[in-house]
Amino acid sequence: MAASTSLLKSRLSFPSSPISSPRVGGGPQVPLRFGPRLRRTTLSVSSTLTRDALVEMPGAEEGRVYERPDSFGRFGRFGGKYVPETLMHALSELESAFAALAGDEDFQVGPYGFCILKAEVAQALLAKRLGKKRIIAETGAGQHGVATATVCARFGLECIIYMGAQDMERQALNVFRMRLLGAEVRAVHSGTATLKDATSEAIRDWVTNVESTHYILGSVAGPHPYPMMVREFHAVIGKETRKQAMEKWGGKPDVLIACVGGGSNAMGLFHEFVDEKDVRLIGVEAAGFGLDSGKHAATLTKGEVGVLHGAMSYLLLDYPGVGPEHSFLKDIGRAEYYSITDEEALEAFKRLSRLEGIIPALETSHALAYLEYLCPTLPDGVKVVLNCSGRGDKDVQTVTKHLQL
Repeated sequence: MAASTSLLKSRLSFPSSPISSPRVGGGPQVPLRFGPRLRRTTLSVSSTLTRDALVEMPGAEEGRVYERPDSFGRFGRFGGKYVPETLMHALSELESAFAALAGDEDFQVGPYGFCILKAEVAQALLAKRLGKKRIIAETGAGQHGVATATVCARFGLECIIYMGAQDMERQALNVFRMRLLGAEVRAVHSGTATLKDATSEAIRDWVTNVESTHYILGSVAGPHPYPMMVREFHAVIGKETRKQAMEKWGGKPDVLIACVGGGSNAMGLFHEFVDEKDVRLIGVEAAGFGLDSGKHAATLTKGEVGVLHGAMSYLLLDYPGVGPEHSFLKDIGRAEYYSITDEEALEAFKRLSRLEGIIPALETSHALAYLEYLCPTLPDGVKVVLNCSGRGDKDVQTVTKHLQL
């Protein structure tokens, strides 16, 4: 799942202090944040692949055309490769393999080419192409972990999933599914024992075993080429949205809405329409107990720019942060980002279940709840598409503790 809800996250202080970074590529000086025991690193943003994903944006620099990402793997000032030198070759190798397979007819499946593949499937195929037989991944709610374990079972790859100890307790059913599929699930007890710490532990594993191991990231986050690559694997969401909108309305939608945590489901929806300025893009974050409570996951609303897990983006002290392309779209004014509290999300969770017979994921419930604010402001006839990013089966046990029915 791409988005976070404060019902699923604990909020303790970040285990390490920010340090100052050198100015990379002429950019601003920003704080670097690393998990425990990953303090010493060599910074680099070098890259070889130039993408032709271009977009012209309004605002202070009217008419400027942006690459998404540029040849350094950056979305404006965000993104890049802030990783130990140990990983630079692996990232360059992955980038080259992705570029090659994107044009490989044997790799392309379905009506939209390789992008129709679930990201975990595509990355497993990339790993096999690179000769990597060991897969690692991080997971919070467990969905990415189950998907990774599934593709590893299918392709005969060793699979290690890192998961925060608190998340393992909350998502015991998904932990069982991963183990049933043959994956080793490693509990992470450091820090807040949630997703951020699981990701830090996975990166440490990757640094140690980089020659034999491929890291399957579950969102449009991390160092280049992951944000670009995962976006492309999810871009079928936007392509299918355009196709269905043409069939249903005879034209494209006016407003797109999706929940945003890391941001993969939202970016998959937005990417197809980013350069069409008459389509509003709205991302909805988790405001938890309220933006002033300090207990929320509204990274784009309340976060600060920093570097974590290999890329520059907006961060919160106790949450991994959002994908760098979302940070870029926020800064240039192309996408709008709002937040919804736990109480509002729970009400939307119940409302959709009763009105449509669909139990949504808690993440999706945040986007659903925002409709209560958005719809009264829209004129009749506006075409709105909301991306339902997942089912709520995994969240029912959590919801029972908070909803009195």
